[in-house]
Amino acid sequence: MTASSTSASNSIPSPRVANFSPFHFHRLFAAWMGETLGEYLRRRRLEVAAQRLVAQPRLPVLQVALSVGFGSAEAFARAFKARFGESPSVWRSTEHRKRDQAKGKRDQAAALRGTDDGTMKNTSIDLNVKLVDRQPVRVAHLRRVGPCGSGLSEFWIETVAPWMATNNLLGRARYGISQDDPNITAPEKLRYDAAVEVPEDFTGTGPYIRR
Repeated sequence: MTASSTSASNSIPSPRVANFSPFHFHRLFAAWMGETLGEYLRRRRLEVAAQRLVAQPRLPVLQVALSVGFGSAEAFARAFKARFGESPSVWRSTEHRKRDQAKGKRDQAAALRGTDDGTMKNTSIDLNVKLVDRQPVRVAHLRRVGPCGSGLSEFWIETVAPWMATNNLLGRARYGISQDDPNITAPEKLRYDAAVEVPEDFTGTGPYIRR
């Protein structure tokens, strides 16, 4: 199973597709994800809606609500306020966007410095950002769920690098893929995929997911 930040349901397979009974499927899902399937779907629908409210400021709230599976703006507003503590209209306000963007920059800088508390230090960081068009490739990835920060570096060093060495993947192109927005998703639910390019016929060892 994989999850995508662009889909409200995240392409979750049905018990029939997964070849499990409904009871066994729901039990395994809760054990793997730390929440029931229903809780996961409700959370992801609201998180996707929160992203769309900010990314598409001209899109009516009702259309956002319908796009993530709510039947009315009223039901959506109640669920949204229960999750985020404010109405959809306030969430998408200019002030809210600026606050989230500033927090995101502080968190990113803290993660690059290997700190978890978000405190700013007198350190100047120049990021050489480039946009590169790449052809589709096959990758295998290991997933980490948890807060950003120094834990990501430890994940690569302690988990990903030994797995790559075991599967003869050292030296291949690697990618770090953040699946969630840290301004929206709770820290303990943030998904991060450490991916490496693999051959089309790759069959390795360990708990990897191939895409």
